[in-house]
Amino acid sequence: MNADGSLIEVKGLCKYYNGEAIKALDGVDLEIRAGEVVVVIGPSGSGKSTLLRSLNLLELPTRGCILFDGRDISEKHVNINLHRRKMGMVFQHFNLFPHMSVIDNMTLAPEKLLKMPKAQAREYAMGLLERVGLADRAENYPSQLSGGQKQRVAIVRALCMKPQVMLFDEPTSALDPEMVGEVLDVMKSLAAEGMTMVVVTHEMGFAREVASRVIFMDGGRILEQGSPQDIFDKPENPRLREFLSKVL
Repeated sequence: MNADGSLIEVKGLCKYYNGEAIKALDGVDLEIRAGEVVVVIGPSGSGKSTLLRSLNLLELPTRGCILFDGRDISEKHVNINLHRRKMGMVFQHFNLFPHMSVIDNMTLAPEKLLKMPKAQAREYAMGLLERVGLADRAENYPSQLSGGQKQRVAIVRALCMKPQVMLFDEPTSALDPEMVGEVLDVMKSLAAEGMTMVVVTHEMGFAREVASRVIFMDGGRILEQGSPQDIFDKPENPRLREFLSKVL
């Protein structure tokens, strides 16, 4: 973390496809401070997920740089796998290994990558499962879980790596409506504990309640950002006002 508290700095980030025909990201500047919950909103195709995936280089920038903990992780010689361990990522679809039990899904990475002893990894994982109300599901397989349970497992699996920041890419959009709340509750508790989070979501209630800052994107650019009160109650950008009129 830098002396000013910033954990992630994005400078002039561009992601182009087909030459410059498609500008998924078009000059994004963003600073994320330790302990912040930054929620990214905007219409489909606005660049939200591309921005999130760029933060741990699942998308490689066309131009610009990404500083994480003071280090430019977009440089060619950087060991990105080392940095990805510090960034937990939760996707729209749960990406659990279907042939492995819940507890084995959770302990695989800490054992292999952090060289954590099996017993220690298991104890830590069980503590996390307890916290999200799924300790009794440790030996179940993903096919035996509901969508909401799978996503809670996906979240605590990422937490098993003890990340500095958690990235969430529309974590509730594949869930039935009655399962959304149980996943958002886990995310709210993480936020309350001071976890740095970047969340792409369509859940405006969550953004209003939990975000320390809301970012509105359209056309690959950040058009407006501010506190939830500023964004939802006093939007300035005409495109943001139009977007909110359709989703609120």
